[in-house]
This record gives sequence, structure tokens and C-alpha cells, in this order.
Amino acid sequence: MRHNFTLDSGLRVILDDEASANVVYAGIAVAAGTRYEQPHESGMAHFVEHMTFKGTPHLTSLQILNRMESVGGDLNAYTGKEEVVYYATFPRQHLRRALTLLSDIVFNSTYPQAELEKEREVVIDEIESYNDSPAELIYDDFESLLYPDHPLGRRILGDADSLRRYSTADLQAYTSRLYTPQRAVLFVKGKVTEEEVRKSVPAAPSRPPRGGANISSEISAETIAPPRGGREGAVFVDRHTHQAHVMLGAPAYALTDPRYLGLALLSNILGGPAMNSRLSLALRERTGLVYTAESSLNAYTDTSTWAVYFGCDHADVRRCLRLVSRELRRLTDAPLSARALAAAKRQLCGQMSIATDNFESTALSMAKRYLLTSQVPTLDQQIERINALQAPDLQAIACEIFSPDRLTTLIYQ
Repeated sequence: MRHNFTLDSGLRVILDDEASANVVYAGIAVAAGTRYEQPHESGMAHFVEHMTFKGTPHLTSLQILNRMESVGGDLNAYTGKEEVVYYATFPRQHLRRALTLLSDIVFNSTYPQAELEKEREVVIDEIESYNDSPAELIYDDFESLLYPDHPLGRRILGDADSLRRYSTADLQAYTSRLYTPQRAVLFVKGKVTEEEVRKSVPAAPSRPPRGGANISSEISAETIAPPRGGREGAVFVDRHTHQAHVMLGAPAYALTDPRYLGLALLSNILGGPAMNSRLSLALRERTGLVYTAESSLNAYTDTSTWAVYFGCDHADVRRCLRLVSRELRRLTDAPLSARALAAAKRQLCGQMSIATDNFESTALSMAKRYLLTSQVPTLDQQIERINALQAPDLQAIACEIFSPDRLTTLIYQ
């Protein structure tokens, strides 16, 4: 069962007590991802994430690293376009240790200059490594095409030139603006009680918040505005890769849009994780043209990015694109048959049910959803909504999102 409440500091809490009796998954999600950077703060959200582990008034960097590992736990973080999440996995008896640590590093980090000088080189190496991974890099470049001149189009890692300019004061300015309890969510998944959580969290952060208190008040009009569509048609980038990497797609529905779940079902039919997805059958099983063909849907508060990705020999790009177009037309030209719709619903609901056994992933998903929408539907609610989807509604969604006039294609050659 899920419980939600707010601490005196203004920090919202969501607690899910359906988990292992001996292990707890907990963390703090902050609405401070890439889209909240100012134009001169490229890569700041991700750099802050790295530097958050480098010291507080109470702990050194080494003490932070040892705090959970010394009791068999794990401490980690990630940066997204809208959220930065710090999280830990640990034995239940160390709840106070974990929540105290998480609160300290998120709200009290000092970002010492000596540590910053070292860590910026680590992040620059990460950028270079990412640039050498076209199958990953293409996702960022694709969103840059879809959302030009908008924060959602920025690369999460930023660029080396910007990172070399940042100082402790720059990171402190960023976090004083965005790292406040009112912009954050504490999430806990484990067999613990609300009373235990309340007793385990420090009363308030030592860093005083600056500016507005809540999420929306800290976002400029430019940042919160729904992004406009970007370039349509095909864009070719010479990267001299061994194989061509191709992505095509379009902006789609916001996470809370009633049509989002229908598009998620269509995306799963097209190129979900199952080997029997339509793109896998068309591009791999029947023709042997690709190793991977997938359809993804990345949700934000005011839009989402739907995309198809595949890698193939350079000589096979046109043929693969024709096969993808054929599969898209199958979904737009006629509604799914009753049998195909029932099979698609059964498959997606089964995948979602199995996914709940991954407690860490479930906890992170719960945190992001609650942070951005203040709502987390249960598995039963989601399955009910999926089963309520009708073939004509799905066809209408396909006609809107998969229309050739809306699609942008990015090709690394």
C-alpha cells in the first residue's frame, strides 16, 4: 500500500510498503534536471549530480562513499531532462543512516573547488565516451532536432567548454535555486512505517532556499512552455560509423494525457522488448537486416518523444526505412483486429506485472511520477486503463503520431 505525506520542511514523501521485508529502496528526487538549466548552464544538472557526492559540512567525500557500502548497501544517482534522483539500496535496519545521508548530500552539499577540479575531468571523459557510442548519442541528437531552442533539446551531459568554466559558486547558485525541499520528493519502498520515516529524516536542510518555493514558481515562462515541433524530414550526419544508425519519430502526448497510454501500447506493439514485436519480426527475423529494432516513448510533463531506432549496414538503410513505414501504415490504415488488440493488451499487462518484481526500478519510476505529477497509478489501475482501450481510438492515435508529415528522421552515416 502507498502512503503520501509532507514533512514540516515541505519535503513530500511517498512510501510504498509492498516490498522485501529485509531490503529498503529509498532516495530523493529533485525537479532540477536539464530543462531547468539557464542557457549559460549547459550540463550543470548532471555536473551537480556528480559533485553532490563530494562533501557536506558533516561528511567528506570518502565518508559519503563509505557510508552505505560499509553496511552492504549501495548509493547511486542519475540525471534526466526533468529530474535528478539520488537513491540507495540497503538493509532495513539502516533506514536512519540512509535517509540522513540522502538528505545531507542533497540539501547540504558544499561542492568544494578542489573536488570540482578533479570531477570535471571525469565528466569530460564521460562525454567523450558517450560521443563514441552512436547508439546512445543518437537519442540526444534526435531530441535536439525535435526541440530546437528549447531546454528539452539540450544534452544532459553538456559540453566540455562549459564544464571548464564552472566554479563552486556556480553550482551553489544552481542548487540554491532548485534544490529545495518543496521541489523534491523523498521516496521509500520497503517494510517500514510512516513513523519510522519521519523519525529518520533530519528536520530541515541547513542550506537556506532562495527564491520561490514550489516547482512551477522556479521555472521561467520559456522553460515551462510546451516545446514547439522541430525539423521534419530526414537529417544526415557524417559520423563515419561502421554501420548506419537511424532514428525516426515525433513529439507526442504529455505523461498525463489520456492518449499517452494508448501510444505506449502502440509503441510496444511496434518495437517493445519482446522478440515478437512487429519491427523485430520485419527487420530481424524475416530479413536479417538488423540486430536491434526498437520503439521507445520517453515522457515529460508537457510532451513525450516517440521514436524508432535501428542500426544496419549503410546499404540497407532505405530498405529498412521502407519496412518501418510499412509497419506504421498497418497501424494507421486499419484498426487492430479484436484478436490482435487482445493479444497486445495481454502482453503489455504481463510485462508490467513482471516489472513490479524489480523493486529498485519500481521505486525509481514511482519517484519520478510522483515528483512530476503528484500521482502514481497502481498496477491494477493501469491494467484497467489498458484493457479499456479500443481499436478505433488506437488507430486515431496512430494516424496523428505516425503520420509521415510529422516524422523527423536522423541518420548517422
